[in-house]
Amino acid sequence: MSTSLVERDTAQPTRTTAPLGRLLAAEVRWVLRRPRTLVMLGLFALIPILIAVGIVIADRQAGGGLIGAVAGNGLVLPIAALTLSLTLLLPLAVAMAAADAIAGEASHGTLRGLLLAPVGRLRLVGVKAFGVLVVATLAVLVIAVVGVLAGTLIVGGSGQVVTLSGTTLGTGEALGRVALVAVWVVGQLAAVGAIALAISSLTEHPLVVLASVLGGLIVFGVLGAIPALDWLQPWLLTSGWAASADALRDPLPLGGLGESTLRALCYLAIGLGLTAVRMQRRDA
Repeated sequence: MSTSLVERDTAQPTRTTAPLGRLLAAEVRWVLRRPRTLVMLGLFALIPILIAVGIVIADRQAGGGLIGAVAGNGLVLPIAALTLSLTLLLPLAVAMAAADAIAGEASHGTLRGLLLAPVGRLRLVGVKAFGVLVVATLAVLVIAVVGVLAGTLIVGGSGQVVTLSGTTLGTGEALGRVALVAVWVVGQLAAVGAIALAISSLTEHPLVVLASVLGGLIVFGVLGAIPALDWLQPWLLTSGWAASADALRDPLPLGGLGESTLRALCYLAIGLGLTAVRMQRRDA
């Protein structure tokens, strides 16, 4: 046997890395093919419709605050729907996606194959985080788009928006405020998703992730409501979630939105960092 044949027989097989675009596309297809994702998006589409119908049935006597501002101002509806959903429903959706991303794979025995595949564990974390971000973005888009349509067709209005400050915004500027709130909400949900991914990497039980995330959000809400613990406000992710109402003020105050965004970025970095460290050390 020649030397070249011996070297060919003893050579180690070359590990090839799948293209990142193909991995991301496969993750998106996997996320969107889950029935629970489609059902969840359908339920989110009902939220602004139910709010609009409730306001019309109440003969536009909705009281004060964001809900009261929707009466006669259809384009306020998506902002109100996003604000209400951010308190619990949207974080629940993101936590479910993060729980399925790692803990769900582990419980079904498919995570071992992913860890052994020639993908790279850091890339795997990035792909899973992208899938969670897709769920968050789709959920927010559904509420925002259906909110605009429902606000225009059911609630009605002149196409202009009366702000909480008493001024009037044109249609284009009002839609810009809706887009701003939608992007801001996606950022807050990305932080929740990052923490949920970190918890998901520590367990094989998706329900543990859901319980931990929702329990943590409830605790944060309780701590933020206690005046004696005001010094904790800068550290609580949920403490800035009421800043979405600032989009209905004129001139637009960016302080609350900016501070909550920086806080979300910190939680995002911590969550993804913990997930990456855990996945690097996790046994296949």
